[in-house]
Amino acid sequence: MAIETRPDTSQELPEESPYDALMAYGKERGYKLDWLQQQSSWGSHPNIGDTDSGGFLLQDADLGPFSQVPDSSNNATGKPRGAIQRDSAPRVGNYPIRTKSDIWLRNGAQLYEEAIQRQWSSATDIPWDSLEELPDEIERAECQLATFLTEIEFVAGDVPGRWISYTTPDYYEPRMYLISQIMDEARHLDVFRKRALANGGGLMEQQKSNAAVRSVIDSARDFTEMSARLHIAGEGSVLSVFRMGELMSYNEAEKSIYRLAASDESRHVAFGVMHLQYVSQTDPERKEEIHTYLDDIEIGLTRQADPQNPAVRGTASNTAISILMGGGADDNSIEEGQKVLLAVRARQVKEYMQRVRVAGFGERFENGRANAALDDYLSA
Repeated sequence: MAIETRPDTSQELPEESPYDALMAYGKERGYKLDWLQQQSSWGSHPNIGDTDSGGFLLQDADLGPFSQVPDSSNNATGKPRGAIQRDSAPRVGNYPIRTKSDIWLRNGAQLYEEAIQRQWSSATDIPWDSLEELPDEIERAECQLATFLTEIEFVAGDVPGRWISYTTPDYYEPRMYLISQIMDEARHLDVFRKRALANGGGLMEQQKSNAAVRSVIDSARDFTEMSARLHIAGEGSVLSVFRMGELMSYNEAEKSIYRLAASDESRHVAFGVMHLQYVSQTDPERKEEIHTYLDDIEIGLTRQADPQNPAVRGTASNTAISILMGGGADDNSIEEGQKVLLAVRARQVKEYMQRVRVAGFGERFENGRANAALDDYLSA
């Protein structure tokens, strides 16, 4: 039997050996030392910061080749951005998103860092002991709204997950942010489920219409369309509800839920706004395409916001909100709650319009392109 011999390592490496001499030395003895080749940033030290200044942030780490984001990428091997390519590396992924403008935003790393630093736990950060017995109609309404929010938060986590595996590792910042968003949505799903079950109630009726949800899942054929529908419209509307959560809360537990969930949701909306802004500035030929997405979004938004629409007024979640806002299930209370709900819907429309302007598509509100019914909600 032949005995495999190992390279002789008895000799010490020469002190301060130049790179070429070191490579030759290793080659003679059977070592593969290609990985020792130095990057142009070798010897540079990023600002690692400290806890008082925010610590060592993702955006601080990248220097030289590690910070250079290509406009397009053929990287299908999983190679980290900036790493030295190995020609024999096999493909490990099929990445349809290989163009920067298809997914990029300028503050992706910052949003990721914020998401990591602001993680919270529904088990320990919600004062569940503040729950007290509520009138049956109020508890039912709380449980119905919590059921609705549990349902939509499941979808809000499911949709972006599809796009993570589609994105080349060269655009790792938005990928990592989307992973953090899925964690946020999982936490929202669990906290609203817990609220439905925590105070003697339970999960109630599934929402009657899933048209808006289906439009996010079925209609989006690229990331930008998905982000417009999910982050700008869907998450934006939910954020408006969360921000009004104080009016629907009957204890500190519920107030804490809405405050913490709103903090997360505002990040999700910011991601969509900043991505659309990047596309509008770097790929302006896509603006008309994106305007058509907004056309469709506004049809759904105004239909959802219309308190005179029986299909909307009669949904379980809207009736629940009216009861919670009005403080009861009698006619007068529900009527009063409907007035507050109308204000919530108007706020949803107003905040949507502001997001679209910041994203770089505000001309639609000046040139008549936007849905005319938007103005009706603002005046109402």
